[in-house]
Amino acid sequence: MRTVIFDLDGTLADTSGDLLAAANACFRGLGHGDVLTAETDAGTAVRGARAMLNAGFTRLGLSYDDSDVDTQFPILLEAYGQDICTHTTLYPGAREAIARLRDAGYKVGICTNKPEGLAEQLMAALDFRDAFDSLVGADTLPVRKPDPAPFIEAVRRAGGDPARAVLVGDTQTDRDTSANAGAPSILVTFGPGSFDVAALKPEALMDHFDDLDDIVGRLMA
Repeated sequence: MRTVIFDLDGTLADTSGDLLAAANACFRGLGHGDVLTAETDAGTAVRGARAMLNAGFTRLGLSYDDSDVDTQFPILLEAYGQDICTHTTLYPGAREAIARLRDAGYKVGICTNKPEGLAEQLMAALDFRDAFDSLVGADTLPVRKPDPAPFIEAVRRAGGDPARAVLVGDTQTDRDTSANAGAPSILVTFGPGSFDVAALKPEALMDHFDDLDDIVGRLMA
């Protein structure tokens, strides 16, 4: 069965606003106020909690180490879980594109480095979870992307064949995951930040979800 697996943050949805708010909750708790902004840090947000914490500590000019990040990590996740979908929006055309793939007989799933519970919570809040046949998060398996195992597991749980699957993502991590799995990748050009995704040399680039059907069809031919 042909399968399309999607990254979540920066690919299906712009989650940067709620992620940054959770990170800023940590810095407020440390007495520093809001440190990160959407204008400067949206790209960092979709790289994960630790990336945001490192960016904030660096911007403050504080002396810190991994233990400081480790201490704040669960605090950030708790803040995020309490307010996970205030600013988050699906990218234009995402919902319709997934429906078209399903109507065309594809299996679809999610492979994200967001913790599985938070990913499930967010997709439910977006009223979008039922559109996907599988969801594998950062802690579903002992390894996470760019290890190929989570992608392969997402395909398997969707009822697909890893030899006939493609990964849609937005970062180096997604590109490396697809390469490690021996699968083609589609990288979106509209994610937060200023990543030069073309330089990663994916099998295809996607400017809008309206283009997804044709791109997948070509890669799966």
